[in-house]
Amino acid sequence: MLHIVNKSATERSSLESCLRLATKGSAVLLIEDAVYAATNGNAAAAKIQAAAADLKIYALGPDLAARGMAGRVLDGVNVVDYGGFVDLVAEHSNCQSWL
Repeated sequence: MLHIVNKSATERSSLESCLRLATKGSAVLLIEDAVYAATNGNAAAAKIQAAAADLKIYALGPDLAARGMAGRVLDGVNVVDYGGFVDLVAEHSNCQSWL
């Protein structure tokens, strides 16, 4: 399953809920303000790094760049462009958006 999170971890509990309920082998795509969680120095960074042991973590590159965070991505987080976003959706039979 592909889990798509778009809200900042400081704004909502969507990311925390997603990481708690996602099953091993699932993918998590961080978009919009959720990309902050994929950066060094962020309060959610430790949760993302811990989750990366069981989940594939992705962040949308254009959203990182728009927020000035492209150079601060955590190790283990895969950065994808819009084409990669489409590929992830096509690869997974189910998608869950966390609002």
